[in-house]
Amino acid sequence: MSQASLNRVWVVLFGSLLYLGLMGLGLYQLVQQSPRLTFRPPAQEAQGGLRGRLLASDGTPLAITPEQGQRFYPLGVSAAQVLGYGERGSLRGLEGLERDLEPTLSQGLDVQLTLDPVIQSLAERALWQGLEASGAEWGSALVMETKTGKLLAVANGPAFDPSAPRRDPSQDLSWRNHAFRVALEPGSTIKALTAATLLNEGAASLDTQVEAPMSRRIGGWTINDVVPHPKVLTLQEVLKYSSNVGISTLAKRINPAVLERYFTALHFNDPEPMAIAKVAAPRMRPASAWSEVEYANHTFGQGFLITPLHLTAAYNALANDGDYVPPTLFEPTSKPVPEPVFRPEVARRLRSALAQVVVKEAQLPGYQLGGKTGTAQVVVNGRYSNEIFTALFAGFLPAQEPRATVVVVVYYPKGGRIHGAWVAAPIFRQIAAGLFAYWGVPPAETTKPGTLDSR
Repeated sequence: MSQASLNRVWVVLFGSLLYLGLMGLGLYQLVQQSPRLTFRPPAQEAQGGLRGRLLASDGTPLAITPEQGQRFYPLGVSAAQVLGYGERGSLRGLEGLERDLEPTLSQGLDVQLTLDPVIQSLAERALWQGLEASGAEWGSALVMETKTGKLLAVANGPAFDPSAPRRDPSQDLSWRNHAFRVALEPGSTIKALTAATLLNEGAASLDTQVEAPMSRRIGGWTINDVVPHPKVLTLQEVLKYSSNVGISTLAKRINPAVLERYFTALHFNDPEPMAIAKVAAPRMRPASAWSEVEYANHTFGQGFLITPLHLTAAYNALANDGDYVPPTLFEPTSKPVPEPVFRPEVARRLRSALAQVVVKEAQLPGYQLGGKTGTAQVVVNGRYSNEIFTALFAGFLPAQEPRATVVVVVYYPKGGRIHGAWVAAPIFRQIAAGLFAYWGVPPAETTKPGTLDSR
């Protein structure tokens, strides 16, 4: 072979290697830009063979492995259901993030979470006190940073000690992260999202009036209201009185596929709304299969199941001027990409409306809070129970320029006081008070929104 031919071979070979190298770099960059498909939690330095640590947003250790090799949780019961626990006599994760992050932690790599230890603590304190007062079986409270989707707190109750889990977890469900792992009917909290859909579609305004008797028959079924109200309501009053009849009647101005489209945009059908951490799959039949009464039920939060995490992210879209931001439990390496759902002016009008009608149990003198109650019957053996309810409150603060979205869920409160206004709203208020104190936000002159006990 001549020297010229040999040179051409080397040029082709070098060019091919260069092309493959650049192609590989391009594929790597493409993978890195697709976090929904291939997300890996940002890991820090290796731990010299020990299991990696779980760290709070400020670097506070949440789970560590001392030299003795036994997993230790420095903050005790705080965030325990989120962190999970490991196998006795082994470092292998069995539940929570200890299990979900097993491939990373087992390599001795640290993972930093978005949880703020102070906010986590105040949310847990408010939730646990509320659960004790209501005698409820369990509850969850989530705090999400509005602009980023960072979960600042994920509280669950009753308390659970990850250092000493029960030998038979089936006999004690306190270890379960109900905020992520339980799908339930969201009840009347959904009315605000149905109202936002009507406004965004131009099908109604907050002043649109509707005839709303205390009950309405649909295809052999009866839809009832609970709070007494005038026969004719505006859409804003529908939210104030939490009228099932009113919201389902107004929703006839759009077809079911439209509401389904907005629910889909809010990720109500998304089995993986957040990377890495396991979340219970929502359950919602396609709109094409809804009967007339099923459509009505969907407008006020019955007939489908979502997790408290799904509800928090959806309400955060109202707080974030109509943009949905994917929730995250891990400190991100890049800013989240917002997904427009509602026009900004629609989200602002809804926030203003919810600030005006917020129940008195959720009010905090000197601060403007916005939100909506919910009370959902629980299905037992295929029928709605008249004894078991889920009480909810979903809201944001401050109402006009939100910094955080807060959702409270209380399952099976006892003693007859089962509505979201009585059970969940006070927990929301206590969390809000703690957040304002932590942020150093002083109260303004007291304003008095319209008040009402509602479902």
